[in-house]
Amino acid sequence: MHPFHLAFPVTDLVATRQFYIEKLGCAAGRESIGEWLDFDFFGHQMSAHLQTSETPTGMGAVDGDAVPIPHFGVVLDMEAFDALSAKLEADASINWIMHPKRRMIGEPGEQATLFVRDPSGNGIEFKGFADRAALFAH
Repeated sequence: MHPFHLAFPVTDLVATRQFYIEKLGCAAGRESIGEWLDFDFFGHQMSAHLQTSETPTGMGAVDGDAVPIPHFGVVLDMEAFDALSAKLEADASINWIMHPKRRMIGEPGEQATLFVRDPSGNGIEFKGFADRAALFAH
C-alpha cells in the first residue's frame, strides 16, 4: 500500500504537536519551525501547515515554494513517480501547480514532488521517495 498524504491548515503548531504527537502517539517527522510539521498518522504522512492572518489564503510554503493548503496526495516509489510524471508532462490538459522537481536533496526525506489540480480545483501532490523509510526522517 502507498501511504496517503494530507496537508491541512492549523492555527497553532505547538498545540498541534501536543495533540498528535504527545496525546495520540504519532511519530514526529520533518518540520520547518513556524511553518509546518509532518507526522506519522498510523502509517500515513500528515503535514500540518500554520495558517495566520499573514498567510496568503489557501497557500503554504515548503522549501520556498508556494503550495495549496489543504491538499492531498500519495507517496510513490521513485519509479512509479517518474512514470506518472512523464505521463502528466505529456498531457497538455493538465492543470499544473508545480511541475516535477526534487527537493531536500542530500537531506533526510529527499524526495521528488509535483502538484496538479483536479477538474474541481483541488490540489493533489504526488511524492516520490527512493527510500520509503525516509518518509518520516528528520
